[in-house]
Amino acid sequence: MPPSDLHHLYRPSLALLTDLYQVTMAYGYWKSGAADRPAVFQLTFRRPPFQGGFTIACGMACAIDYLAHLRFDADDLHYLAGLRGVDERPLFEPAFLDYLGQLAFRCDVDAVREGDVVFPHEPLIRVQGPLLQAQLIESALLTFTGFPSLVATKAARICLAARGDAVLEFGLRRAQGIDGALAASRAAYIGGCAATSNLLAGRVFDIPVRGTHAHSWIMSFGDERQAFEEYARAMPNNCVFLVDTYDTLSGVRHAIEVGHWLRSQGHELLGIRLDSGDLAYLSIEARKMLDEAGFPNAAITASNELDEHLIANLKEQGATICLWGVGTRLVTAYDQPALGVVYKLTALQEPDGSWRPCIKLSEQPLKISTPGRLQVRRFEQAGQYVGDLIHDLDLGPGDQPILVDPLDDTRRIAVPADAASRELLRPVFRGGQLVDRPPAAAMAREHAASELQRFAASVKRFANPHRYPVGLERRLQQLKRQLILKARGHRE
Repeated sequence: MPPSDLHHLYRPSLALLTDLYQVTMAYGYWKSGAADRPAVFQLTFRRPPFQGGFTIACGMACAIDYLAHLRFDADDLHYLAGLRGVDERPLFEPAFLDYLGQLAFRCDVDAVREGDVVFPHEPLIRVQGPLLQAQLIESALLTFTGFPSLVATKAARICLAARGDAVLEFGLRRAQGIDGALAASRAAYIGGCAATSNLLAGRVFDIPVRGTHAHSWIMSFGDERQAFEEYARAMPNNCVFLVDTYDTLSGVRHAIEVGHWLRSQGHELLGIRLDSGDLAYLSIEARKMLDEAGFPNAAITASNELDEHLIANLKEQGATICLWGVGTRLVTAYDQPALGVVYKLTALQEPDGSWRPCIKLSEQPLKISTPGRLQVRRFEQAGQYVGDLIHDLDLGPGDQPILVDPLDDTRRIAVPADAASRELLRPVFRGGQLVDRPPAAAMAREHAASELQRFAASVKRFANPHRYPVGLERRLQQLKRQLILKARGHRE
């Protein structure tokens, strides 16, 4: 199975993975004759999660797979035909349902690469095509990208705290259902985790899997040493013993004793796992015991409600842990339940072929959308990224790019003249045809790790991170300002 082949995992059509109002608007566009009017929608977010300084883009491969197989099947249409309004009459007439049954995706889609490091106000996905179709896919695109980007970012932060130690994702039993578990396992891997305990995610997304035994294994035998011995006989090539069922340091001694037996059989004790107690103290004492017993290569794994802050604290205390099993606080994106992704109409094509920029206002400046058909240009100098320019495709990036703060147009940063650059949004669909297949999860993981290295450490710190420069191109900022004033009945 390909690494993101959702239409095999979810056999029925996913066309109804949307909110009712998307279909009611689609019906209205169809009824009014506006269904095929060319439009542009863009998916963005407003704040970096976890009070941090960056976000890892994730979920693009699943969104692309959804779009590549977007079709309304007979069951979908039968369900829609049964929906009723307050007058008990059908919401949708049969001719519209016939139209949906023949619908073929025809949009152009551009997206950032999965694993890209992204920032507020930047479009992660741009959709250009028939208004009805571009509107209809809104909820699904938000679903496929919001939560995975949140978890991938959490994973990246945890891996930064681990300072090169491997992080294992153990969150299946605490995830929000099967869908949340699968999405989280894949996102955590892309964000930097080395493996997952989730076998279904391992099979579907080709992610390495890890795991040994639980406390119940120990409790099911007469004593702890016997339990370790029986596990060693059953799985001599996978022995990481959980040592804190009763007394942790006694458990370490029992693991060492069984480790000597394993070695006599031609196998090695891979390590021990700590799941409770003072992890710093216990890991230091366990390391001494393992080294003195001749097991310097036996790894110490820790679990127990870990996150980036606790791992960083344990590192500061000198903990000798080299593998981190993280579950609940990773797969639930603990302390931030949602990324806040939005999908806004930003341009409509006029009969003469020109594009009319659209803007959505708000009393909150943060929620005012950026008009136009947008692209993001990332600038690099001496191997480090120095700023991102959001520009309009029709206006272009300008000869001397100036980054104008989207929320305060008095704050401006000039891009160094010798900075190299590249565009973040890449073609994925043209006329509904897939033109660039997304990379497998392993490649996206490598890309995320490589990209993070090219940002200053101050952007990645947990406390009061530096704000990476992101701005609008000057003419785009002027256009936005003019549209705001016009919508509010003012003139420049």
